Amino acid sequence: MISRSAKITIVGLGLLGGSYAKGFFNAGYRNVYGIDIDEEAIAFAKKYGWIKEGGDDVNLVKDSDIIISALYPTTFISWVKENQHLFKKDCILTDVTGIKEEVMKEIRSFLRSDVEFIPCHPMAGREYKGIHYADPSLFFDANFIIIKDENTSSRALEVAQDIAKILKFKHVVTLNAKQHDEMIGFLSQLTHVIAVSLMNVNDNTNLAEYTGDSFRDLTRIAKINEDLWPELFLLNKENLSKEISSFVDELNAFKKLLEEEDKEGMKEKLIQSTKRRKKFDEEAL
Repeated sequence: MISRSAKITIVGLGLLGGSYAKGFFNAGYRNVYGIDIDEEAIAFAKKYGWIKEGGDDVNLVKDSDIIISALYPTTFISWVKENQHLFKKDCILTDVTGIKEEVMKEIRSFLRSDVEFIPCHPMAGREYKGIHYADPSLFFDANFIIIKDENTSSRALEVAQDIAKILKFKHVVTLNAKQHDEMIGFLSQLTHVIAVSLMNVNDNTNLAEYTGDSFRDLTRIAKINEDLWPELFLLNKENLSKEISSFVDELNAFKKLLEEEDKEGMKEKLIQSTKRRKKFDEEAL
């Protein structure tokens, strides 16, 4: 397990970075530092003791044993390139970004040989942003994905696994970057595109007066960070485009059944979806 004396620096104290900081604090870690350009986020984290010290000074990263980036993908890449000269020899660098293949390839192309990057993806979040909504309990029923390849050391893998244990993630899985991005294109990005499209398909004035739970459930994630998600979509454009096409094909197939008044065909679709959802529920327990 990561030593309580290890210096851990979290870069970016938003929803996820703040939740990491509070989670480490709850687990008894008192040598956690925070870097953020938002003075209010730093003040909030210090007020509750989640970080030992913090600010916008990148020199805070010096002597860190573990650096956790909670920055947006392109900002993360730039930040590492500009500040890796401050990293401690043999430190472990990890992240929380939602896309891995392009980010991993770019960072490894210039990262110092005495620093190891092991990408991670906490499959948790909220429709709100900012440290004021930080809450490590959002990890308790969530999956934690570690990205591993032939260059990943056992030490880095152990650190990533320890982070998941400390923050009490429900399930830890290991994938390669390609597998991750293909999976995320369907499970996360497509679902967000569908939610956004439902909210934008027509004028929703006064919908709240007569809507039901189905619409609320389907569109909860339509309250979306407009700065972050376009980055994620574009970095995974090929996979997301493929998933959108598959979804459109499925919608058109159902539309054809409707136009042909094919009741039995529609029933087959509903039976199949029910079976698949039941199986999903069983496996998620």
